[in-house]
Amino acid sequence: MSIKSIVRELKEMKDGIGNISRRGLEGKHWRGRARSHIAPDETPAETDQIEQGRWANLPQELLLDIVRRVEESETSWPARAVVVHCASVCRSWREITKEIVKTPEQCGRLTFPISLKQPGHRESPIQCFIKRDTATSTFLLYYGLVPSEGENDKLLLAARKIRRATCTDFIVSLVSDDFSRASNTYVGKLRSNFLGTKFTIYDSEPTFEVPMQTQHANRMSRRFHSRQVSPRLPACNYSIGAVTYELNVLRSRGPRRMHCIMHSIPMSSIEEGGTVPTLTSLSETFGGQCPQLSTSKGKESVSDISSPSPAQSPVLAQGSEEPLVLKNKAPRWHEQLQCWCLNFRGRVTVASVKNFQLVAAVESFHNVSTADQERVILQFGKIGKDIFTMDYRYPLSAFQAFAICLSSFDTKPACE
Repeated sequence: MSIKSIVRELKEMKDGIGNISRRGLEGKHWRGRARSHIAPDETPAETDQIEQGRWANLPQELLLDIVRRVEESETSWPARAVVVHCASVCRSWREITKEIVKTPEQCGRLTFPISLKQPGHRESPIQCFIKRDTATSTFLLYYGLVPSEGENDKLLLAARKIRRATCTDFIVSLVSDDFSRASNTYVGKLRSNFLGTKFTIYDSEPTFEVPMQTQHANRMSRRFHSRQVSPRLPACNYSIGAVTYELNVLRSRGPRRMHCIMHSIPMSSIEEGGTVPTLTSLSETFGGQCPQLSTSKGKESVSDISSPSPAQSPVLAQGSEEPLVLKNKAPRWHEQLQCWCLNFRGRVTVASVKNFQLVAAVESFHNVSTADQERVILQFGKIGKDIFTMDYRYPLSAFQAFAICLSSFDTKPACE
């Protein structure tokens, strides 16, 4: 059997499994999250069981060869969805796929939802773009250089801006039509202070070991409806970073100045031989499932949710490691254009106060080379009406980079 025919059958099987999963989700909500698929309302047909068994019992050597060939041939979206389909067949297929598919840090590609919380590629930036919808106050992060004509762009993350009396929240989700914080598509949020000068990034999952006292305090900060969400799903928010804009009334000090403190990333990660604490198992955050990026959806009612304060947030190795600090790269004044300029290497084409580049804020005692000090870790800029590019690299993840960029969209009366 050729690779093309195998891929065709995998797509047909995925469509069938997806229909069963959607019916199960409507009737069962969170039941069956601990299994490799959502339990259907009705008993599946006998033909489905036979076909599942036939694919699950393939020799391991043959299965390894099939998945490896599929992974090597489908390197870009939407064709790369076939790799996700392979991981959705059964447990044995999922384990083989997890073994073959590398992290974004290693291969520079995004495949599973867990990839959005893993560090980017070390050698080259992962290029994305953001679409802003002012009518609905939503921001959509897509994978790719620029929007395509056919609108087949891969949605990675979505955020909705919610104004409150004393702050502004950006709720981040895997889908663009469900921003409930009790949903299994909830990823995290960004919260600002009243002036829009300080932002806190919250993750739905800790990216490192959290002390038991902190876990208990965070759990006590949220009150759920009597119909509790599954214990396998995230039940609280963890502060993983902070973005601060310096006061700049009437722009008397030039362009915006910002600093980012990433509590979940040690400063040693950018030193020679440094690493970042990384989630490598899908089951750690998605209950053993391998859903395609931004396709799964689930809801549960919540009575009231209050976020833990930054003081309750966990710290790296209980404070023994210094967190990574990022600062915006200082622009230069262009005499002919009479404006501040940065070299975005063609990725930004429209002048905007929102445009920025972030580099590591290192001191002389840090073991960081000059090249690494000048390397742009995150850049963000405007290319058209309500369209912005976002290029990030190691040690930031897609979610962390997206949250930092969202802070640029909030109103900042004390900084402009």
